[in-house]
Amino acid sequence: MEGLAPLDALTVLAVAAKAAGYAAALLAAGGAIFLALFREADALVLRLARRVAVAAALAGLAVLALRFGIRAARISGLGLDGATDPVMLGFVWQSPLGAAAVWRASGEIAILAVLLPGLVGRIVPLLGALAVAVSYAQVGHTLGEPRWALATLLVLHLLAASYWVGALAPLRRAALAPGGAALLHRFGILAAGLVALLVVAGTGLAWLLSGSPLALVGTAYGWGLLAKVAVVAGLLGLAALNKLRLVPALQQGRPSAARALRRSIAWEGAAVTLILVATAAITTATVPPANL
Repeated sequence: MEGLAPLDALTVLAVAAKAAGYAAALLAAGGAIFLALFREADALVLRLARRVAVAAALAGLAVLALRFGIRAARISGLGLDGATDPVMLGFVWQSPLGAAAVWRASGEIAILAVLLPGLVGRIVPLLGALAVAVSYAQVGHTLGEPRWALATLLVLHLLAASYWVGALAPLRRAALAPGGAALLHRFGILAAGLVALLVVAGTGLAWLLSGSPLALVGTAYGWGLLAKVAVVAGLLGLAALNKLRLVPALQQGRPSAARALRRSIAWEGAAVTLILVATAAITTATVPPANL
């Protein structure tokens, strides 16, 4: 298939590591955003959000180091022996991945400030979330033209996705907490605008990288993107179900509402996992039609 890179064990490992890095970045950045926006949430919900953000930031730093080794192994042609070759690691450091790593590591370290009290514990993690989003504009398909349009759309897309993904675990806990229904309702109001931003930015990126709708059915990039869009459509359906039926049912005190909402949020998490794997595969093993 046109635009599909050779698939081997290292490529599969690279896709897995990149997907893990995406998950860590979105959870860490999203946790920082959740803690800044929903300070009135139940103490247990806030504690879970803080723990998820810290664990994700630390995992993200570990994955970042792992990806350096994997990239060195792939470009060296030496297999896993190349993962620790100083010369190859130096090449990776001088590549766009090196610049992205500086932004991402700085952002994930800043997100650890959620452990600090007061204004510092809110502002610094938010700056960290922005740095994490900007890091992804330093590498990958968005290095093409129009550079600034691609980078801006990607950063907006990632910040909106972070708001959603980072809130999943705290919201699932909130379904059982006092005042949880009000929190879920407020999240849904803010999410309506941000989900629109997520879709618009994602569509703009797809359009710029694909070049034309016909390219979607003639290239590996296009088929991967269509598969991702199908899962995103299912995810949006779950979000609509939560906002229009399950959260109102929780507000009305219906006995089964909390369990149904928690189950639906768990399915959202599963859909997000599929989307991240698809995104990692697209950005690792395919070439956008605009670059062919």
